[in-house]
Amino acid sequence: MSKVDFENRVAIITGAGAGLGKSHALALAARGVKVVVNDLGGSVSGEGGSKSVAEQVVDEIEAAGGEAMANGADVTKLDQVETMVAAAIDRWGHVDILINNAGILRDKSFSKMEMKDFELVLDVHLVGSANCTKAVWNHMKERGYGRIVMTTSSSGNYGNFGQTNYGAAKTGVIGLMNTLCLEGAKYDIRVNALSPTAATRMTEGLMPEEALALLTVESVTAGLVYLVCDDAPNRLILCAGAGGFAATKVYETKGIHLNPDQQSPENVAKLIDKITDPEGQEEYTNGGQQTMKFVTQASAGVNTWDI
Repeated sequence: MSKVDFENRVAIITGAGAGLGKSHALALAARGVKVVVNDLGGSVSGEGGSKSVAEQVVDEIEAAGGEAMANGADVTKLDQVETMVAAAIDRWGHVDILINNAGILRDKSFSKMEMKDFELVLDVHLVGSANCTKAVWNHMKERGYGRIVMTTSSSGNYGNFGQTNYGAAKTGVIGLMNTLCLEGAKYDIRVNALSPTAATRMTEGLMPEEALALLTVESVTAGLVYLVCDDAPNRLILCAGAGGFAATKVYETKGIHLNPDQQSPENVAKLIDKITDPEGQEEYTNGGQQTMKFVTQASAGVNTWDI
C-alpha cells in the first residue's frame, strides 16, 4: 500500500476541539473525510463546557475546503451520543469511522484520591468509548464497514504513579477492543487502539520543554490516520510519539502443568521461574486459547517437573 486513501468516508472524533483530537480532525479532513468534531469544551479535569472549541475547528476545516460539523455531546450520556450519530447520518448518510479520543485527568496518588474522581475518569474514557461505539455499532454492521479506534496509554499498559483511575480506564478500553474486534470481524469492522505520547494540555508541566517540542500531535496523527483507512489492521495497539512508532502486545508464557496432587502454593513458588520463562510464549487473540492450553495440558496428565 503506497498511499492511505479515503473515499466518501465520514468520521466522528470525540475530544476534537484541541490537542490530538483536533490534529486527527484536520488531518482526516485534509484527505477528504467529512468530520464530526465532537467536544464538550470542558477543562482537562472535565469541568465546564463550551461548543465553541469544536466550532473553531470546523471553521478551520471549512476554510481549507473540507466538510465538518460541530457537536457538543457529552460522551458519558448515551442519549446525547445517539443524537450526535443520528445528526451525522442525517447530513451525510452514514458513519464510517469513530475515533474515541475524549478524555480527562484527575491525578492523585490512590491513597489521596476520592472515589468520585476514580469513577468520573472511568466514565469519560471507558464508558464514553463504549457509549460512542454502541451508538455506531449496528449502523456499521448493517453497512458492512467500520473503523474504530480506542485511545489507550502507556499509563494503562505499564502503569504511572498517581494515575490509578486513568490507567484503569486506559487498560479497560483495550479489553473493549479485544472483544469488539472479534465480534466485528465478519462485518469488516476493524477495531484498533492508539497509545500516544504528545505535547497537549494533558502533558503540560510533566516533561521538559525540549521533550515537549519533539512530541508533536501531528507525529501521533500519522499513525492514527493509518488505523482508520480502508486497509487498516485489526486489533493493533499502535504506540506513537516524537516520530517513533511501536506496537504493544500481551504475551502468555508456555507455563507449566501440575497434577492434582501437586497443585500447592509451595510448588507454584518453587516453579515460578519456569512459569514466567518467556521461552515459547505466545500472543493469544481470544481468551479461549488460554483455556484450551490448560485443558490440553491437564488432559495429557504429563508432568515432567522435578518436585
